[in-house]
Amino acid sequence: MEVVIAPVARLAQLAADAVERLLAARPDAVLGLATGSSPLAVYDELARRHAEQGLSFARARGFLLDEYVGLPADHPQRYRTVIEAELVSRVDLPSEAVQGPDGLAADLPAACAAYERAIADAGGVDLQVLGVGTDGHVAFNEPGSSLASRTRIKTLTRQTREDNARFFDGDVEAVPTHCLTQGLGTVLEARHLVLVATGRHKAQAVHQLVEGPVTALWPGSVLQMHPHVTVLVDDAAASRLQLADHYRQTWADKPSWQTI
Repeated sequence: MEVVIAPVARLAQLAADAVERLLAARPDAVLGLATGSSPLAVYDELARRHAEQGLSFARARGFLLDEYVGLPADHPQRYRTVIEAELVSRVDLPSEAVQGPDGLAADLPAACAAYERAIADAGGVDLQVLGVGTDGHVAFNEPGSSLASRTRIKTLTRQTREDNARFFDGDVEAVPTHCLTQGLGTVLEARHLVLVATGRHKAQAVHQLVEGPVTALWPGSVLQMHPHVTVLVDDAAASRLQLADHYRQTWADKPSWQTI
């Protein structure tokens, strides 16, 4: 696991660098797309590079991490709608090349199984963008999730619903109680995980993810088991890391030819 501590703007550049290098090497790459606040600056940077430098997503494909259950197809907080606004409509990534779990399916377990098959049929995810919740969830794998879990239905914790209420005009009761989410086992099959976390409210979750024991109480800690994880955090999110000085020195001493 590589930990980089830098200002938010620099974190977005580093994440975008990883995506750009991947697309240069493999234009038909499969991207894992997260929603929420953490990746917004990354998507802004990718959109800028598309507009100003010609970065192309035309042959790429994308898979969403999760989706709320029951939100109407035209709801502004439906994650398929959110990713369309935040990234897809701002670059040349074809809308039909992006898939998400079907939170409106009549048979939700079948929809979860179909989503797993779709990811596998695409050859798996090459680079997965991630965030982490204040309670340590990755995707919507809440505390107590199986570390080997697959795409499935999950009940959102009260904490997550309160955190996400800001997207629903502050009304926690408007936040759905259930979601479909890629499991931790599914996430771990992506070839490169790039996690972005900013703000002091994420500090405990970042500490547990990077330095804590691997435990279902902090689901993000399972990322310690992955061979290629890049954790991008600002000073506030890094404020509880015991080895913060070491991470800073390691990054400062990294050879110029070595990339994240």
